[in-house]
Amino acid sequence: MKTSTTAFSGFPSGTQIFLRDLAAHNAKPWFDEHRADYERFYLEPAISFVEAIGPKLKKLSPGVQFEPKVNGSVMRINRDVRFSKDKSPYKTHLDMWFWHGAQKGWDLPGYFLRIEPKKVTVGAGMHHFMGTQPDAFRRAVVDDKHGRALLAAVKKVRDAGYEVFGATRKTVPRGFSADHPRAEFLKHDGLWSGVTSGAHAELTSAAFVDYCVGHFKALTPLNAWLDDAVG
Repeated sequence: MKTSTTAFSGFPSGTQIFLRDLAAHNAKPWFDEHRADYERFYLEPAISFVEAIGPKLKKLSPGVQFEPKVNGSVMRINRDVRFSKDKSPYKTHLDMWFWHGAQKGWDLPGYFLRIEPKKVTVGAGMHHFMGTQPDAFRRAVVDDKHGRALLAAVKKVRDAGYEVFGATRKTVPRGFSADHPRAEFLKHDGLWSGVTSGAHAELTSAAFVDYCVGHFKALTPLNAWLDDAVG
């Protein structure tokens, strides 16, 4: 595991510059020539960030997991192009993931962070339900206890100023009533929330950790509900 040798002091301005330039020159020869920039502006501050925020997230939710390494909480920069028409080899953003549960996976609720050339997204929840999760989610929605808890969790998040996403269906699934009082959630294939902004001042300083923790704390009710009812 690659560990950081310095405390997190913010993502340098070079992080977003590197991502911008990578988007303009998304090819292996350019990346190989700028591998030192990848290490300095992408990998090293990301690992330092995970080391800094991980213990704080544990205080928000003891079940959350973090690993300060690539393929742990730091997503690989390489794209999986096997089934994609776009054969660009590299992602032009930096993704980080903090998941609930012993086994790492995208099929779990968690906290996520994406840094792009001009913006930052901080969020929580589950983007897409997988396997048996859609049915488990829908049954939780119509269940009296879990359903009321869902409404309470969503209200907390909305009252804090966030939108709740994941409704991708036009109609409720077969077998469920369109007149159900929580029918709006039966149209969800995921449940998540987040905020996107420039965040330039926070991003380049140690205060970025607390900036993210503040958002993650406000979004924790979604993760807690998902972990209990679906995850």
